[in-house]
Amino acid sequence: MRNYLVRRNNDNNLDFFDDAFNSFFKPMFYEEKYNTMKTDIKETENSYVMDVEIPGFDKKDVNVSLKDGYLTITAEKKETEEDKKGNYIRRERSASLSRSYYVGDVSKDAVKAKYENGILSIELPKEEPKKELTHNVEIQ
Repeated sequence: MRNYLVRRNNDNNLDFFDDAFNSFFKPMFYEEKYNTMKTDIKETENSYVMDVEIPGFDKKDVNVSLKDGYLTITAEKKETEEDKKGNYIRRERSASLSRSYYVGDVSKDAVKAKYENGILSIELPKEEPKKELTHNVEIQ
């Protein structure tokens, strides 16, 4: 649990009284690092296989893109209904998550993804390593 009376590495210079209301509705042992997509990555002979936990989202809410060697997964869900009958203090039905992974050289056209029961499974077939040309630079 974070100590709010003594804050180290505090970039926005909030003190105990300013931060008290920000943390009031968080669970007692809440850590912000647990709010990310948990991922298992394994390597097979021909590919990399990723299993990413994204519970609470529908397949239509999840987007996977691959650009410049980075695989980016975003999930966004917005609640549009308003409940005017309840006396809610806070509602947490909208959510947005994003995470990027450096995957290097993979066969972009053969990437497969499947979303089932809150788990996004992605298969990234390996691509033959490109031969790097060596160029000697003359020192003057």
